[in-house]
Amino acid sequence: MPSLPDSLWNSSVKPSTYASGNEQYQAAVLEQYKLCVEMADRVSSRRSLTNTFFLSLNSLIAAGAAGLSDNVGRAPVWMLVGALVVLITQCAAWFVIIRSYRQLNAAKFAVIGALEERLPAFAYSRAEWQALGEGRDWRQYLPLTHVEQWVPLIFSLTYALGFLAVAL
Repeated sequence: MPSLPDSLWNSSVKPSTYASGNEQYQAAVLEQYKLCVEMADRVSSRRSLTNTFFLSLNSLIAAGAAGLSDNVGRAPVWMLVGALVVLITQCAAWFVIIRSYRQLNAAKFAVIGALEERLPAFAYSRAEWQALGEGRDWRQYLPLTHVEQWVPLIFSLTYALGFLAVAL
């Protein structure tokens, strides 16, 4: 499998390919870099909206279950099992979506880092990450991906425990 720089850079395009040489080439690299950073930001925004949707949905379900707690105990077990399967499946889908967004962002940040090799500074890919301690110390910076992956698991566990409390 070729390395990221080998996959990123078009070897047939050099500064000399552009009419005015290096200046236009650098401008083209900068424009592509800006586009990649913007697309990474858009993925992060979609990821945030997805998390907001699932968090709202699960909060609504939890509030509804709490409001109906007196009647839930009278429901047939098969209905409770069906509801539990749907809820845990929905949480599993949420978890997979979070993981997919994390993988997509990791790839985008790798490409951004490779593009920065042709720019004067590694502001986005190295300096910012280094300023945050590279996520090693949770008191300095706790990466959102480490937190958000636990939320669907916590809801799943809560649903399972709720089922056991009602069914037993």
